[in-house]
Amino acid sequence: MKIYTKTGDDGSTGLLGGDRVSKDDLVVHTLGDLDELNATIGLAIAHGAVLSERLLEIQSRLFDLGAEVASLSEDKRFLMESAAEETLKLEHEIDQADEELPVLMNFVLPGGTLAASTLHIARAVCRRAERSMVAVAEDSSLRPEGVQFLNRLADWLFTMARLENARTGTPETIWTKS
Repeated sequence: MKIYTKTGDDGSTGLLGGDRVSKDDLVVHTLGDLDELNATIGLAIAHGAVLSERLLEIQSRLFDLGAEVASLSEDKRFLMESAAEETLKLEHEIDQADEELPVLMNFVLPGGTLAASTLHIARAVCRRAERSMVAVAEDSSLRPEGVQFLNRLADWLFTMARLENARTGTPETIWTKS
């Protein structure tokens, strides 16, 4: 399979199920945000994140979610079947990590190790993807579970960035009001 097809040279792109849309379509922006999130998680793995195995699983779930977003036709929908289960799993993992972390009393500035800092970037990208997904969901029949998954994933990424720093003995930097 060739990486280039030339079919997008006119500014359009193909979606799953055969639909073609402008590369400036909100669906394409959302897919780009999900792709950037996935790449940023890959960077956290490359920086040696302690949670690399779990991050790899999440990367696959993001591909599942992207397939659902890219399936505009109801009859050709590629459903992310595990979104609700994945959201519950993220919640459980957040709760477990919270037992290991100091109680959060102030805002924490993004930073720490390279892996933790990259997880903070992933969290910010995840919030953007979530906003894009909300906009797409308003104009389509996307199920709410995808938005819920991204919402929880952003919380999970924040918590795991804190955990990454804690497990490596890297202190958190607390926000101080000017």
